Amino acid sequence: MPRVLLIEDDPSVREGVELGLRRRGHEVRTAATGEAGLVALAEFRPDLLLLDLMLPGMNGVQVCRQVREDSQLPIIMLTARGDDFDVVIGLEAGADDYIVKPARTEVIEARIRAVLRRIEEPGGGRPAVEFHGDLAVDRAGLTVTKRGDRVALAPSEMKLLLHLSAAPEQVFSRQQLLEHVWEHSYHGDARLVDACVRRLRNKIEDAPGTPRYIQTLRGFGYRFGPL
Repeated sequence: MPRVLLIEDDPSVREGVELGLRRRGHEVRTAATGEAGLVALAEFRPDLLLLDLMLPGMNGVQVCRQVREDSQLPIIMLTARGDDFDVVIGLEAGADDYIVKPARTEVIEARIRAVLRRIEEPGGGRPAVEFHGDLAVDRAGLTVTKRGDRVALAPSEMKLLLHLSAAPEQVFSRQQLLEHVWEHSYHGDARLVDACVRRLRNKIEDAPGTPRYIQTLRGFGYRFGPL
């Protein structure tokens, strides 16, 4: 089972989430502050980070940014209702998903599994490595290079790129992307998609403001190319 590091300052939430995940077989380490969480991160080496947005001292966004400096560890933000502005900042900082508190353990575990689930190859029979302009996308090895240089992508960014590039020039609505990439079966939050697109463009585009790979079709959604 996945090893989960939970950084949460509220003792009742921390203990409740930890107990719920342990009962389902997860190995869980907890920390009450961002600073303690970063220390635990190096020691525990989790498969996923559950990160409260509003922490005393070093807040969740700061922790997320620091983790993203040298790691593509899957990150799910825990937020309170009404934290809309901070949610956007958290997603822009590199979080792969977010959960509004309070949330049932079943919901948290489902999100963890969705983020960690191995990226499936849409439309089997594709070559392991595809070349799109200056990008080489290795679907088997789950790596991306641009002009030979490795591009470090967070799990949600990799999933989004694989999904869009599997069907070049096909337009996907934000809701379709939420369902296929984030596995949100309900009417989800389009900010997840938009924030992930912005992060992905910043990493793979020469000019993110005039994207070549991830293009916007206003009123419809996003597509890959045409190149």
